[in-house]
Amino acid sequence: MPMKRKTKVRIARFTRQVPILREMQALRNESVLRLVVQAAFVGGCTGGVIGVFRWLYDHGNAWIVSTLRHGADDLATALIVFGTLILLALIVGQMVRKEPLISGSGIPQTELALAGQLPYPGFRIVASKFVGTLLSLSGGLSVGREGPSIQMGAAVGCGFGRIFQKLTGEDPGHAPRFLIAGSVAGLAAAFGAPFAGMLFAFEEVKTIVTVPLLLFTGVASFSAWFVITILFGFGLVFPFSSIPSLDWGQMWLPVLFGVGTGLFSALYNTALLRVTEFHDHQKLVPAPLKPLLPFLLSGVLLYVYPQVLVGLGYSTADLGGLTPNGPLLLGSVALLLFVKIIFSILSFASGVPGGLLMPMLAIGSMVGAVGGTLLIGNGFSAEPQLPAYLVLGMAGLFSGTVRAPLTGTALVAEMSGAFQCLPEMAIVAFISTVVANGVGSPPVYDSLKRRILVNKNASSKIE
Repeated sequence: MPMKRKTKVRIARFTRQVPILREMQALRNESVLRLVVQAAFVGGCTGGVIGVFRWLYDHGNAWIVSTLRHGADDLATALIVFGTLILLALIVGQMVRKEPLISGSGIPQTELALAGQLPYPGFRIVASKFVGTLLSLSGGLSVGREGPSIQMGAAVGCGFGRIFQKLTGEDPGHAPRFLIAGSVAGLAAAFGAPFAGMLFAFEEVKTIVTVPLLLFTGVASFSAWFVITILFGFGLVFPFSSIPSLDWGQMWLPVLFGVGTGLFSALYNTALLRVTEFHDHQKLVPAPLKPLLPFLLSGVLLYVYPQVLVGLGYSTADLGGLTPNGPLLLGSVALLLFVKIIFSILSFASGVPGGLLMPMLAIGSMVGAVGGTLLIGNGFSAEPQLPAYLVLGMAGLFSGTVRAPLTGTALVAEMSGAFQCLPEMAIVAFISTVVANGVGSPPVYDSLKRRILVNKNASSKIE
């Protein structure tokens, strides 16, 4: 009996210390109506924030691209371009110095906050991440909006969670469900992918699956999707809803793609982490000036190889041969892939606010284009099937890098509309995950979480 009593005490103490376990107990006492109202509010507000962000970026980037296409060749314009990029780099560097939590993707920070190892984000993070990521994207850097959208969503959720708790007189402690719901809504709003958002919470964030939390995340995710799709009018990210799928006799090809993308994911993760850690430890360039390299590289690429820049270069539709600009020759796609990888790694390693997933998906589509071109050239596939290999490359690289095959499959299907390719995508995603695990490559966000904690401990010792 004494041993049993001690065990119960230890379990109760552990439950109080782990936020998500404490939340599981609290959710049992919440009414369904209350959960739905809270989740819908958090999801809708997150969808509104991300919708404004996407609208500003789309219109701002369209204006920048139009301006550059109508005259960027003279010396005066070049000086203005590089002067603007230097100014943006200095602003972003100072923003990261003042608010270090906005650096990078935002997904590792969100997961660490949920685990109680970092402070819960608030409304201040929303403003800083919003502006910092917008400036990074406007400067042409190869970073994504999805990680920042997840972190901004988590911050919105935590902010409103505190307000809900004060209004109801509850324990002012931070309820993890608001962070989870906000992050789920952020992913759904960034990509228009509500099911992927829900899967992300349970597969990547490792949230415990319970009926109340499933309801809460589902309502938040679809509320954000409603705002983004119905109110803002955003459609598919990739125009692949009508592409042909592979035949049943070609189902050995997804197995091949899964192995290839799994190995490629391991190499990509290793390169990304090595370069990022080098940036962390080098002392030649002060931290606030580190963004200068990718911003200046963006300017160089504008004049040397603009094909790799978003808006000015090739789109996924071009790669898939769905526009007059494509499909590309094998050598052109391989060069594009090589430059994109280097630019993406250098952009992320500098510590600017910006995510990994959108560049990763772009790289995955290029890997798919290379593989598809080779298969078509050797008679294993028909040319109209080329776009299918792009979505397989995206699903494979996402799953092998993040190690979340269900989320990767749902995400690519929802953002491309290529539901007819679901079987092939699932095969590629799961095999890529197994292969990446088999070669000993850790999931990218696990590695980035360890990096954040190491840097945090190092900073604490210096202080």
